[in-house]
Amino acid sequence: MDPFLKIGITCYPSLGGSGVVATELGKQLAEKGHEVHFISHSVPFRLGSFHKNIMYHEVEVSDYYVFRYPPYDLSLATKMAQVAKAQELDILHVHYAVPHAVCAFLAKQMVGDNLKIVTTLHGTDITVLAQDESLKDLIRLAINESDAVTSVSLDLMRETREVLDISRDIDLTYNFVDGREYYPRDNCSCRNDFADPGEKVLMHISNFRPVKRVSDVVDVFKKVNDQIPSRLLFVGEGPDLPKIQWKIKEMGLGDRVHFLGKQDDIAQVISMADILLLPSEKESFGLVALEAMACGVPTVGSVAGGIPELVAHGETGFLAPIGDIEKMAEYCISLLSQPELASRVREACLKRAKGEFSSEIITSAYEAIYYRVLNRKLPHLKPACG
Repeated sequence: MDPFLKIGITCYPSLGGSGVVATELGKQLAEKGHEVHFISHSVPFRLGSFHKNIMYHEVEVSDYYVFRYPPYDLSLATKMAQVAKAQELDILHVHYAVPHAVCAFLAKQMVGDNLKIVTTLHGTDITVLAQDESLKDLIRLAINESDAVTSVSLDLMRETREVLDISRDIDLTYNFVDGREYYPRDNCSCRNDFADPGEKVLMHISNFRPVKRVSDVVDVFKKVNDQIPSRLLFVGEGPDLPKIQWKIKEMGLGDRVHFLGKQDDIAQVISMADILLLPSEKESFGLVALEAMACGVPTVGSVAGGIPELVAHGETGFLAPIGDIEKMAEYCISLLSQPELASRVREACLKRAKGEFSSEIITSAYEAIYYRVLNRKLPHLKPACG
């Protein structure tokens, strides 16, 4: 029997942590020899150029006049089944329970039990959608009918069990970064475009939604800048952006803050920073904190969701209660004013990112899950490059 697998992956292909992780996982699996088929409405933005062993299958939605809204879910389920049959897929690995796991369940009904479903929970399907009583039963069905379910943090696993009354086994599979892409970049010239020599740089990267508490970022920065000359760089866009821009103007910080919009090369951008600010009130994992960690940039953030599982308080960053602006500012000032502390934390960041959250470890964990649900012996395969 061929030791390599044929794996279908469905995720949200646009910007977002789940799409990033799903795409990077597919690339890692393809490098190890598995055949990977992405099934979605557009090419995942992190897929980039040609990759050996990776194929993309576009979901086309019917505009038949009797449908009030384009039936993407049904089109996706049909496409999953078509690809599974034509390519003889072993696994459908879907990211998010709704709609992807539900669609995979329908596809399996069309294809047969030989097709196995692995569902990865990333957060929103549990922390937001599962709070809606009209969706709870559907999400519970998708999870219970999957052959394996994984969660990106213990906190998300706990919330899944509590909110949906789920008792089945759930595998913990943290998010990861590829060390070939995420490492400290020497970009002093880029940093000098935004900060004068001797000034410190704080950064926030998000989708600027209320849950990110971006207003807290500005308040923390104001307190830090009052004591240590600093600059604040914002990366990303979202609904709260105009409100934040107005607040910065009102506080007279316009000349200290720069908005960089959406950026693809996060490692290059984040390497300009001395600190990443992540004061979210909900964060199932906090992928941006891991990306920063891999670049040697510590996070100062909140004790929310899965962040404490990622950021080791006092070692790779500092965490305060949600909304505790004073404490976050105090931690930032300590890091920025104590070179020995900053150096120790930076080294701890690099070590932790290369260890527990490496692409090799997490990819191997997913492989073990795949072979387990297929009831096959895990073969000895060449490790993914890292």
